[in-house]
Amino acid sequence: MPPWLQLMLDSLAPLLWAALVFTIPLTLLSFVLGLTLGLLTAIARLFGPKPLVAVARFYVWVIRGTPLLVQLFVIFYGLPSVGILLDAFPAALIGFTLNVGAYTSEIIRAVISSVPRGQWEAAYSIGMSWSQAMRRTILPQATRVAVPPLSNTFISLVKDTSLAAAVTVPELFQTAQRIVATTYEPLILYIEAALIYLALSSVLSALQVRLEKRFARYGGFLEART
Repeated sequence: MPPWLQLMLDSLAPLLWAALVFTIPLTLLSFVLGLTLGLLTAIARLFGPKPLVAVARFYVWVIRGTPLLVQLFVIFYGLPSVGILLDAFPAALIGFTLNVGAYTSEIIRAVISSVPRGQWEAAYSIGMSWSQAMRRTILPQATRVAVPPLSNTFISLVKDTSLAAAVTVPELFQTAQRIVATTYEPLILYIEAALIYLALSSVLSALQVRLEKRFARYGGFLEART
């Protein structure tokens, strides 16, 4: 067996373990929390009082206007300067959650705004309150439109978690870096890590296609294409 192949086989188990224990949980937790934050931010911008709208806009402006890596550094390396100490994983989780929340809030705001005003009026005409109309009429329609962009955000997040290596989270990429430090084979190990990220992204892309078919607004359109 070629040495490079043996090295890849030997390093496969620790890389997969790092992905299973750190990369995947970090992705799932960040996306769920970020999506919740994004929904609240979008609702605040659309329906909140002016002070709350201003706060939501400022949050989105700051997060979208600064690099994610800088945000992680501020949280993990900067906050200790003011007495706030966070372990690596919680710091990364906060950073990714804030980042996902800002970007998904714009997606959610757009898809809620895309629902025709007549849907609100129809919901009110049958006696629904604002919260009932939002929960039973508006959000179900908006969800179908939001599936593609939110799925893309989730897939991008899987790859973005590699930045957590910069704040010492022992996820997939940092595990590859540690193996490189002992084997001095960066090309092989980084290609192997890239292949694992590619496999994860490919699985999620396949699931995205199935979700899009399920939630397609015009059911016959996708079927006609296939």
